[in-house]
Amino acid sequence: MAVEKELFGKMPSGEEVLKYTLTNKHGVSASFITLGAVWVSMMVPDREGKMGDVVLGYDDLDSYRKNPPHFGAPIGRNANRIGGAVITIGGVDYKLEANNGPNNLHSGPNLYHSRVWKCEASETEKGSRLDFYLKSPDGDQGYPGNADITVSYTLTEDDSLVLGYEMTCDRDTVANFTNHSYFNLAGQGSGDVLKQEVWLNATHYTPADEVSIPTGEIAPVAGTPMDFTEMKAVGRDIEEPFTALILGKGYDHNWVLDHEPGELSLAARAKDPKSGRVMETYTDLPGIQFYTANFLKDELTGKGGAHYDRRHAFCFETQYYPDACHKEHFPSPILKAGEVYRTTTVYKFYAE
Repeated sequence: MAVEKELFGKMPSGEEVLKYTLTNKHGVSASFITLGAVWVSMMVPDREGKMGDVVLGYDDLDSYRKNPPHFGAPIGRNANRIGGAVITIGGVDYKLEANNGPNNLHSGPNLYHSRVWKCEASETEKGSRLDFYLKSPDGDQGYPGNADITVSYTLTEDDSLVLGYEMTCDRDTVANFTNHSYFNLAGQGSGDVLKQEVWLNATHYTPADEVSIPTGEIAPVAGTPMDFTEMKAVGRDIEEPFTALILGKGYDHNWVLDHEPGELSLAARAKDPKSGRVMETYTDLPGIQFYTANFLKDELTGKGGAHYDRRHAFCFETQYYPDACHKEHFPSPILKAGEVYRTTTVYKFYAE
């Protein structure tokens, strides 16, 4: 295993942004920058052994400073949407920014991926590891409490990237982190992912309204285009006249994972039949947002001059269900003061 560090650029203040690259014995590598602890590349082989970068992103710091699609970004304190841009904790309402219609999305606008994080590299039994640290003060993004946050990435010898999230806070608050990487297993810049195949370990999903807030229903996927209990092409049913797909302009929904709460287990699988690349996603969280980049268009130029457009990637965002803070029957994302939020997501790559 190896860790390389280099200068990626400088912020307007002059603060340096570093790029770290982890490489294992197979030549598989993953790179990250200290701006936002963002995951900027993932080089994995196809069935012929040809390496390709399977995550979308940029070549330059200025583009990552903007980064409207949140490429590769850890999202917190709360991933996804909070209805009405207000969160109630312990009977107290905390007003958030309405940055997505009437709702708050991804805790914007003062996003964690617009800040420079501290980073430490180490070698562990599992592989080369990066730990990124951020202090989030009381009132940050509208949330209560002083929070200490760690996001870690470990590249293992079985070609897995292990993402660890940890947070403590001195007041009751929300803790619901995810990573917003956009994957294209044919390689970033290769066009749409409609022929790539997906399987989800979920027999139910959470239908949402016209502003993408869950209605509270936990609905079966059986007999609907939302059924990914058997591997199928992303594009097979995506244009069906089904309410969820019409409102979401494609897949952009939370699936309810069929596993024991807190158990790290297989949640999703994706495959590019042409290259043979496969990615498995494991998580101990209760939900996963499968998003087909329906709003990705007219973005800044991507890596290598690539043009990214609608449905040129997909996201597997492991999470608590959207708007869970307003749905008592959903698993709760509220972290009690002094307790530790700790969760793991794994992206494992291979070819067949």
